[in-house]
Amino acid sequence: MTEPGPDVGADDAAAVRDPRLFAVLYDRYAAQLYRYAHRRIGPEQAEDAVAETFLAAFQRRHRYDADRPSARPWLFGILTRELARRHRAESARYRALARAGPDDVHPAFTDRVDAAVSAQALHGPLAGALARLSRGDRDVLLLVAWGDCSYEEVAETLGIPLGTVRSRLHRARRQIRDALGSIDERA
Repeated sequence: MTEPGPDVGADDAAAVRDPRLFAVLYDRYAAQLYRYAHRRIGPEQAEDAVAETFLAAFQRRHRYDADRPSARPWLFGILTRELARRHRAESARYRALARAGPDDVHPAFTDRVDAAVSAQALHGPLAGALARLSRGDRDVLLLVAWGDCSYEEVAETLGIPLGTVRSRLHRARRQIRDALGSIDERA
């Protein structure tokens, strides 16, 4: 998968509508969608989720609003709905990560030990905190944090008002901060 820049071409609408040009969308967005799905559901299912997303997009291409300058929010919306179908697997993954101990730190990485230890100490609690978020709050938080979506793109992706994006993000950040704050208090 090639890594496109954040700029989108004016040909997104044409690429969506024309089956011969649809591969342009894959080249432009597949890596972004995969990274987001990978972080949400792990590598085992991420490729399948992205493939299902593009299959669904191709099958629904006649419903695409040609006035949209970018297909990115539309594709993230399809992926988010695909992930909702896989929600049980995602929740189970977060619960397993929360129970798992920290990974071993190998001596070859001694120059990064401090950072690795700090990150590993937060890995389980972060996964647990993500699992406790409502699906709507988690979708907003992860689209912003892992999907690099703007608030406007999240609103378009999820079909919710911009104010709802802001309030869900604020609530999710507060809950994550509260969960991780208890880690600092124990240290």
